[in-house]
Amino acid sequence: MKRIISLVLAGLMLCAFGAFAKPKKSNLIVIITPAHSNPFFKTEADCAAARAKKLGYKTKIYVHDDDANKQNQYMDLAISDKAAAIILDNAGADATVAAVKKAKKAGIPTFLIDREINTTGDAVAQIVANNYQGVQLVAEYFVEQMGEKGEYVELTGLESDTNAGVRSTSYHDVIDQYPNLKMVAQQTARWSQPEAYSKMESIIQAHPNIKGVICGNDTMAMGAMAALKAAKMNNVIVVGFDGSNDVRDSIIAGEIKATGLQQAARIAEMAVEQADTYLKKGSTGLPEKQLVDCVLINKANAKKLDNFAMKN
Repeated sequence: MKRIISLVLAGLMLCAFGAFAKPKKSNLIVIITPAHSNPFFKTEADCAAARAKKLGYKTKIYVHDDDANKQNQYMDLAISDKAAAIILDNAGADATVAAVKKAKKAGIPTFLIDREINTTGDAVAQIVANNYQGVQLVAEYFVEQMGEKGEYVELTGLESDTNAGVRSTSYHDVIDQYPNLKMVAQQTARWSQPEAYSKMESIIQAHPNIKGVICGNDTMAMGAMAALKAAKMNNVIVVGFDGSNDVRDSIIAGEIKATGLQQAARIAEMAVEQADTYLKKGSTGLPEKQLVDCVLINKANAKKLDNFAMKN
């Protein structure tokens, strides 16, 4: 009898100290993006963190520098920290799949922004700018500025990034309809401003009569424009894609002609909002793949652009 009473008392004491209480839910959202030296990715991280904090979450921010191994380390850290959710602008459409699957197996949902992966059903959401639609707007403006003729150059992004291929295809679906527009060089500058500058220097030497440059992102457009200015080729038509403040200022100054605004700030906020909904309800109520339309930015509306968002 005494043994039974002792067991009952022990059980009551354990209850009192919360031994049978449900484990506390994680309140951490981990945000992983490419390098913040590119203002696009810094805006993503900043806006995602600000929205998460407003919704009551703690955040940790990591930068993978487009290195899949580094990304895997940060995904593992998120898992070991028992994060509630991961917001990820990934380091490769194929290279990222295993890491997202691993997080899912650990019970941590991943919300992809800006870049997709090559599977469905592993991430809860893949929220990306409508690159094809946005680049077509820029390409049409480029053709108009070129007068439908002349030699031009293309600088492309990372081959491992789905967006690089989509943007290049979209440019050519428009430009290739004009037989008097001739591409004389196509090189990757890996989304990098210094690399774009260097590649553009070499291209100028080989093709001094170029009239235009199409770029897969704004960072490369800035590098190309700097190289052209150094060569005193200020009349070359340069267009980019992203919607950065740097290119906005260049457009206002009459240098770069146009860009396509990817609404990075809003996309990052959407990912956090959907993570919050998913954690509370078990579903976002939305499809996994979501496209957000882009906006053509030129001299007519450049002053309304600020930090990858349009001001009223």
